[in-house]
Amino acid sequence: MTTILITGVGRGIGHQLARQSLDKGWTVIGSVREASHADRLNDLAADRFRPLVFDVRDGAAVEAAASGVDTPIDILINCSGIIGPERQSVLDMDFDGFADTLAVNTVGPLRIIHAFLPHIRRSEHGRIVTLSSYMGSMSHTKSDRIAYRASKAAVNKVMQGLSGELRAEGIAVATAHPGWVRTDMGGNLADISVEESAGGVLELCEQLNLSNSGHFWNWDGEHLSW
Repeated sequence: MTTILITGVGRGIGHQLARQSLDKGWTVIGSVREASHADRLNDLAADRFRPLVFDVRDGAAVEAAASGVDTPIDILINCSGIIGPERQSVLDMDFDGFADTLAVNTVGPLRIIHAFLPHIRRSEHGRIVTLSSYMGSMSHTKSDRIAYRASKAAVNKVMQGLSGELRAEGIAVATAHPGWVRTDMGGNLADISVEESAGGVLELCEQLNLSNSGHFWNWDGEHLSW
């Protein structure tokens, strides 16, 4: 049976990833940032769902959560993320907000991987997928929300490097653009539903292997430019 760890399951894409994973019969380990968010997980109540509580900025909390997990993890999806501060243009920057955006969107996923890598190494087919954004592609030249864009460009590079480091261990790594999704972050005018996005991301996870590791993918399977 597949065991999947998903960060940020309290709402949006992360929540739907957890629901669809449970529908597949998988065992789901899902994190929320605060214990007070646990009531958001009521519809995930199942003997195959285990909640964890940690903020991806908090290294000690992440390590403590990982130490309490005693099962191999087949798939890790880094889903936690923030859009960043209100002021984040190149010429009008909230620098503390910029640093926090990097802490959550870039450093956070790597921190999660470091903590749970021993569990992934115990899987026969370990896979890591980090949700990024096409807004972070170097081929996408717009400069609005530059803190968010920079954090996603940076996490793309981190995961590209990680794919090379873990290839010899048989662990596949990729980043995925979930699409412009109708969530609190994406808004009501976005292109696709959370159900479509989550379904596509999970299909990517199922198809990920060493032959297609180290790439940036769209939710629908299209290969994207870094």
